[in-house]
Amino acid sequence: MQHSLIKAMLEAKCPKCRKGDLFSVPVFSFKRLTHIHSTCPHCGEDLMPEPDFYYGAMYISYALSVALFLTVIVAINILFGDLAIWIYIVTVIALNLLLLPLMLRYSKVLYLYMLGKIHYEPNRG
Repeated sequence: MQHSLIKAMLEAKCPKCRKGDLFSVPVFSFKRLTHIHSTCPHCGEDLMPEPDFYYGAMYISYALSVALFLTVIVAINILFGDLAIWIYIVTVIALNLLLLPLMLRYSKVLYLYMLGKIHYEPNRG
């Protein structure tokens, strides 16, 4: 059975086999929130293409945060009209804190899938 790219990315699976988990803990486990296995637990693929590889994911995380900021500002403006500035600030900060675990994780997933140079092999593992 072939695993789709989108499903593998959403489930944070290995880009080589799309079966092994990238992260060692659940998404809302704050102990080792963004810790990625060094090798895939299913197929053994090296998930650390080079030293400090995942530092580049900060740019994706920043982009996700800016997108969230813009979406919240526009949504509040459309739904509720022009409100006090503190409402915008509190809402953006609260949503950023709430979605931080997801944004940190998916920035690494996106970075690995886009720049990791790991290609899917359906019969791997």
